[in-house]
Amino acid sequence: MPTKQSETPVTRKQSNKKQDQSKKRARQKSREQEQQTSDKLTRKQQKKKQKEEKRKNKKPRRRIFPIWLRVIFVLLLAAGALALGLMVGYGILGDGTPRDALEKDTWQHIIDIVTQE
Repeated sequence: MPTKQSETPVTRKQSNKKQDQSKKRARQKSREQEQQTSDKLTRKQQKKKQKEEKRKNKKPRRRIFPIWLRVIFVLLLAAGALALGLMVGYGILGDGTPRDALEKDTWQHIIDIVTQE
């Protein structure tokens, strides 16, 4: 029959072994994490290299309509929409002739009304 004194050192040895094993596992995990971070750095560097290669190999894009022409076109469309809106608002909703909305005299009359004291 084992005595109580002999049982306690065995359990301490077992607990020491368990602690040693847990420390080993923690070390392994930390090593794995270090390797993963170093892998990530190399992956980032690889992605940067791939992007640079794509930029170098990419041929310039030739547009049918240059950007400056697109800007002018959009501005002309906006001016046309403004003129059309003025004509519809003044002619149809305001019971006037639509062409009068584009005349200078009409706008001078509106300004006089607004600034009148």
